[in-house]
Amino acid sequence: MSDIIAADQLRLFIERIERLEEEKKAIADDIRDVYAEAKSNGYDTKTMRAIVRLRKMEKHHRDEAEALLDTYKAALGLA
Repeated sequence: MSDIIAADQLRLFIERIERLEEEKKAIADDIRDVYAEAKSNGYDTKTMRAIVRLRKMEKHHRDEAEALLDTYKAALGLA
């Protein structure tokens, strides 16, 4: 009996994962469409992606990353 229950539970987990994967793909397609629309309006999508990454970071991590980037740029004569 527990084998049947375990198999049913496993099947339900797999089905949930499959549905979420489908939703994830749909959302990724929507994001790609927004970037394409922004690009068609003259925005630089590479820069937009960098801004999105920065906004996801906590302030202290962002400050640390920017300080490190500035240090590397100065070391290479890019600052």
